[in-house]
Amino acid sequence: MKIAFLLHNAYGIGGTIRSTFNLAGALAARHRVEIVSLIRTIDTPGLPLPRGVRVRPLIDQRPDVPRESGDLGNPLLKQPSAHVPAAESKGTVNFNALTDQRLAAYLADTDADVVIATRPGLVICLAALGQQGRYLRIGQEHRLYETHRAEIRTACDAALARLDANTSVSEADARTHRDRLPGISTLLTGLPNCVPATGVQPSDGNAKLVVAAGRLIPVKRYDLLVSAWATVAAKHPDWHLRIYGRGPQAPALRRQIDELGLAGHITMMGAHSPIETEWAKGAIAAVTSREESFGMTIVEAMHCGVPVVATDCPHGPGEIITDGHDGMLVPVGDADGIAKGLLTLIEDDALRRSMGEAARVAAQRYAPARLATAYEELFAELFARRGQSPRTGPRPAAAARAFGSLAGHPAVPRKTFKSVVKQLIRKPLRPVASCRVDADGTMAVLVEPADVHGTGLALTLTHRGGRGAQVRVPLRPPAAPGAPWTATLDRRAIDLAEGRWDVHVVRSSDGVRRRVMCRFAEGRGLVGLDPLPGSPFTWWIPYPTVDGYLALRAWRRPAHAEARVIRAEADGLVVEGTLHGARFAADAAASVLATPRGAALPFTAGVTALDATRFRFTVPYERIHAARGDQKGTAGWDLTLRKTPDSTTAIRIGRVIGDILDRHKTDLHPVTHGVRPYLGKSGDLAITCAPQED
Repeated sequence: MKIAFLLHNAYGIGGTIRSTFNLAGALAARHRVEIVSLIRTIDTPGLPLPRGVRVRPLIDQRPDVPRESGDLGNPLLKQPSAHVPAAESKGTVNFNALTDQRLAAYLADTDADVVIATRPGLVICLAALGQQGRYLRIGQEHRLYETHRAEIRTACDAALARLDANTSVSEADARTHRDRLPGISTLLTGLPNCVPATGVQPSDGNAKLVVAAGRLIPVKRYDLLVSAWATVAAKHPDWHLRIYGRGPQAPALRRQIDELGLAGHITMMGAHSPIETEWAKGAIAAVTSREESFGMTIVEAMHCGVPVVATDCPHGPGEIITDGHDGMLVPVGDADGIAKGLLTLIEDDALRRSMGEAARVAAQRYAPARLATAYEELFAELFARRGQSPRTGPRPAAAARAFGSLAGHPAVPRKTFKSVVKQLIRKPLRPVASCRVDADGTMAVLVEPADVHGTGLALTLTHRGGRGAQVRVPLRPPAAPGAPWTATLDRRAIDLAEGRWDVHVVRSSDGVRRRVMCRFAEGRGLVGLDPLPGSPFTWWIPYPTVDGYLALRAWRRPAHAEARVIRAEADGLVVEGTLHGARFAADAAASVLATPRGAALPFTAGVTALDATRFRFTVPYERIHAARGDQKGTAGWDLTLRKTPDSTTAIRIGRVIGDILDRHKTDLHPVTHGVRPYLGKSGDLAITCAPQED
């Protein structure tokens, strides 16, 4: 059987795209599956494409494609759709005369047995342009029936009556559809999104960290979560909240965090994919939405062994979470209720861990294989309504096209055939790996066995700036069929220069060297980890590059002053931290030197050594403004620590320890008295002073 999914843009990373990829991948184990993307905006999909699934774009809107080859200049883009209400086109979503034309051509020509539309505009087009009787036409509702604007809802209702089936991601919403659309023959049923079990190491429930993730939009009510955290932070200042995601509410949330004085307690992390590694770092997950059609983030967190405190909103959370067993349901719109739920799990270690274990078991209900079977049963029921049987294999013509015979094809020259065969016989080397940090800071690079063959394999680390020798570590063969190749990076035995290191697999038998693609960069073990004692100070963080490769960021310094607290008080900026790679003397007269950038003056501030390694200092606002002098523009200073008045060794102050790679993007502080502390790209602490007014 051939199954086609219609997506508006398969090149994004939204929840509908993720759930479609998951289901498509599971169905591809037994069927031919394609994802039809109405538009194409970048070269490759933002999410990993499942094995056996192909993406077929209909409209090419990549900005770097020549005008004659792409569709950006097509005049039909500016003409309205004849079928989809204008209200369905908003933001990056657009339906127009060109989308009508391309969808009509695809639906007239496709050899699919089942076509599934994943958003209202596509459902409307499938009903209007699809070929009745040639294939099953199925709509999917990924929101809630009553959340659509009136003109969209009216058009969808008319469209649903012409489809074979429509699925909702909760049974409660399926009931709403049946109540609102009595008498139509279309099968209206509930089938949740499928969410695969993660391959990352699950949470152990120990980190003093709460995680939330999703689009920063009003319906998610992150403002309630921030308000609730003011209560949590007052009782447990050692716990921290991270909010992952991007969206229009980001500036308002940042202002709210700053106004409540929670900049040191809440970190806005931005978007992160894959999100599984971040769930696994947390001990608790928080979902505070006003409404949820399903709640993929809830199941994702549960798969990672993290109990979820969620508002009992319509419709998803209550169908996913068993209150008090594998998570907690709290009142909708109630910041105090959210705080109470979070505090219950924060203050009960045993309950938190038992709920996490139960959550992992409960999440298995949403495994892609189980949902793929449910969809196959739906297809069989719909074919039975027609008096037909579903096809169990590819159509003959399609099979011939897909399989073919290179040797017997007259258009393929013999030389080309031999070269193709030679390439097929040659063992590939296309390494894909995850990097996992153990509790003692040792990193294990786990290279997937597929497409990794040969003898004498090794892992190499190469400094991107050319500094330092290349580091070579042997790859141990899989211990069992399907197990990974493994390389161990021991921070006690390997000395890496400061900077960024790229990871390759090399094969000695033929000299092939390939960069390693990153599946997961798991930093759970870095949360709460301490640096090695003594000098030099070193710290490593694995991460995926923007183009998907595995890399390592290393810090190496004779000594380092970690700024664990950066806080604005009435008279100045207060910094509290720990010294690594050095110790304060008993009678230490340590100081901070502020070195200016530009025409401002340097200045110093005293440091109080709380013990041999802990320190505190205050930088008065008056001293900062005095040091800028008559300079009108923005003034800035880099901060370093000196253990004694006559010391010539400057110890950089910053924030490096932990699992966050780019602190300059996440650890943001408000302007107070015209002064703002900030972290540079290397995590080093600096101060900036706003321009003076004339």
